[in-house]
Amino acid sequence: MAQLPQPATIRPPDIVLHNLTLGYERHPAIHHLNTRIPAGDLLAVVGPNGAGKSTLIKALAGVLQPMQGQVQGLPRTQGQRDAVRVAYLPQQAEMDRSFPISVTDMVAMGLWHELGAWGRIRASHRARCAQALEAVGLGGFGHRTIATLSGGQFQRALFARLLLQDAPVILLDEPFVGVDTRTTRDLLALLHTWHAQGRTVLAVLHDMDQVRQHFPSTLLLARELVAHGPTDQVLTEPNLQRARQLNEAFDDDAPACDADEADTAAAPSGLLPSPTAMQPTAHGHNHAHHHGHTHPAAPGAVA
Repeated sequence: MAQLPQPATIRPPDIVLHNLTLGYERHPAIHHLNTRIPAGDLLAVVGPNGAGKSTLIKALAGVLQPMQGQVQGLPRTQGQRDAVRVAYLPQQAEMDRSFPISVTDMVAMGLWHELGAWGRIRASHRARCAQALEAVGLGGFGHRTIATLSGGQFQRALFARLLLQDAPVILLDEPFVGVDTRTTRDLLALLHTWHAQGRTVLAVLHDMDQVRQHFPSTLLLARELVAHGPTDQVLTEPNLQRARQLNEAFDDDAPACDADEADTAAAPSGLLPSPTAMQPTAHGHNHAHHHGHTHPAAPGAVA
């Protein structure tokens, strides 16, 4: 892989989640999440299928608005002056690869923060796109259409676009699903480079061996926080067992939950301790799915 860009010019912030409840059509998918993600963290987001991992990433990216609570440290308004940019890579399955666009033009979308909606892509911009493609092992692919790329090549092109976004906060939703081993190895190396540059990188992952090997921090979800902290302290058998137990089916007819006073008191002013292997029993109310109602999730909406 070719030489990579230098560290982002804006230092990433700490990301504070204060009583964060997320969902679809008033049905919570994650509820009362309180934790802090330190600046420059390399964090894996893990949990059973349907645990709310993709939902959390979408909220951090600003794609999904909270039902309750706050995300502090990230801009909530698009175009906010001097805002911290957030680069978001959704799952490949959510992308339409049939659109007749060249690889270069797709990668050039990473320059949106410089060009805006009406900016022209000049020769200097195309040279930067070529450099980004070279950096991810796709030198010479710029003229091809995205429909001609394999799954691994398409993911490399998406990472080239992330390079041009030059964001201090990078959010990745299942970035290695359907990707060959060599591509996974190269892209993991890029994640480590971003981490060494001081960027904050969050990735939704399923491969626990991969998490243990490459990610110093882990957040374990099961529609609520199970544990967050150093990976070796989070990925313990008791925590994984608890996540499986908490991830039972929701009642589709149950009302949305509200935080009680104890939730608010748990994190005054959103100032939370550094992450440790925190357990859901830290909530003031017994919120390990033992309240009088359960919480529904829209079918197929949570991942």
